[in-house]
Amino acid sequence: MISLEVSGLGFRYEKSPAWSIRNLDFMTYEGTITAITGSNGSGKTTLLRCISGLAPELYRGEIEGEIRLLGKNLKDMKRGDIIKLLGMVFQNPETQLFLSTVQDELTFGPENLCVTRDEIKERLERILGLVGIGHLRHENPSRLSGGEQQLVAIASVLMMEPRILLLDEVTSWVDVKGQDRIRGLLLELSDSGHTIVMVDHSKENILLADQIIEIRK
Repeated sequence: MISLEVSGLGFRYEKSPAWSIRNLDFMTYEGTITAITGSNGSGKTTLLRCISGLAPELYRGEIEGEIRLLGKNLKDMKRGDIIKLLGMVFQNPETQLFLSTVQDELTFGPENLCVTRDEIKERLERILGLVGIGHLRHENPSRLSGGEQQLVAIASVLMMEPRILLLDEVTSWVDVKGQDRIRGLLLELSDSGHTIVMVDHSKENILLADQIIEIRK
């Protein structure tokens, strides 16, 4: 099943004379990993912002073309509906972590969506086990290593049970051991049916991909 379809996509930031991306067309399928590559400034992060709806909602500008998530036009979807289908993990995990314990970080999102306590508890135990951070549940995220912080950021997104994951160079701040753990996790998620779209420069990460899309100026 097609999980993400991008047709004729273009985006130009407010007050910018040039288009950051234009005429992009591609699709991804459930249970696959897609790697987005390209030189610095080619528009890779902008692409993820458009797919997530952050552009032009937060990052103002002009957008053209169409994005469909599981057959639904992104333009017709409310923010709450998008969050239920799609999660995004940023390059710097510190931008996503702001609470005093790992457990609080993971439960914050579902609580705000009014998920029941029993459901949150079930998700928490399952995701802590899946990501392998159960021993960190009572730790302060600010005191963790970069790799541990990134695993917490990924886990907090997985707590929302998205079917599509957007990853923006998530191993760039992570040591070798952490990178290996994240790569293993991505393969597990793909095998379980998640669609993963990742912006990356790492050859080791790109080798995980079922398809590679290179964006050129």
